[in-house]
Amino acid sequence: MTIERSTIFIDHLRMYAHHGVMPQERTVGAYFDLCLRVHYNISRACASDDVAHTLNYAELLQTVREQMLIPSALLEHVAARIGEAIFAQFKEATAVELKLTKLNPPMGADCDGAGVEVGFVKG
Repeated sequence: MTIERSTIFIDHLRMYAHHGVMPQERTVGAYFDLCLRVHYNISRACASDDVAHTLNYAELLQTVREQMLIPSALLEHVAARIGEAIFAQFKEATAVELKLTKLNPPMGADCDGAGVEVGFVKG
């Protein structure tokens, strides 16, 4: 059997953070929803059944949390930091896809959220 592609993911991680263009947003904070997919070769983990041979969910979550704690004006900036941090910490990662949504954004509209969706390739 050959694995064509493989991904580890975290879906709909809900976090409270202080991102936004307005100073009040960075002071008060808001809830964010993050969906993350990290591409890497899982062949070794499939064969060994050893957590040392995979991307550890808990370590990935910690990397995301560290970046979400740094206030930023733009979600694009937050997303780029998360992508860079994942590539720096997880050498086996080949690509990162993430969707970062600010829930209930202060823009005078009734919506589930607004945000960014981006894909990064190691390079």
